[in-house]
Amino acid sequence: MAGSEKERDWDKEMAEVDRLLKRLPNADPTLGRSGGEPTERRPTVAGTGGSAVFDARASGGQWLGTWARVALGVLVGVGVAPGVWPYTHGCGLRLMFYLAGVTTVIIAGLWSSISSWKRRLGVAHVIAQVLIVWGTLLLTREVLPRVGAKASAGWMCPDVTPPPHR
Repeated sequence: MAGSEKERDWDKEMAEVDRLLKRLPNADPTLGRSGGEPTERRPTVAGTGGSAVFDARASGGQWLGTWARVALGVLVGVGVAPGVWPYTHGCGLRLMFYLAGVTTVIIAGLWSSISSWKRRLGVAHVIAQVLIVWGTLLLTREVLPRVGAKASAGWMCPDVTPPPHR
């Protein structure tokens, strides 16, 4: 079997690999060169050390905007907490307003989560995830008793009319 294979010229094959690698868009221009031959330098992205990867860290305004979103979500999340919400929300229009507030917590959490992920703000991202979970728990607490075959609470308040006068 060894006699049937041709002897490979590894230098020739490696030269072909180097030639193909040079054609790649982010290839090292000195690839495959042995010495100090002058090469044309490609422009690099500033601040990344020659890498084509962009730095996604937040600037001052972006950082402040992300934390403002997180703070808004936390304030609404605390505002709709049981015991803090100033109105009853057992049924009817008051329940709908409460569910709108809880939905706002979830949306603020999602909005903050996306912003903090893009800006690489880890603590803000964790708080945003907690907001999403908190809003989902509050929503579940109100919706589950009102759905299914054994619903114990209603969406609309029972119509309480005074007895007729005689």
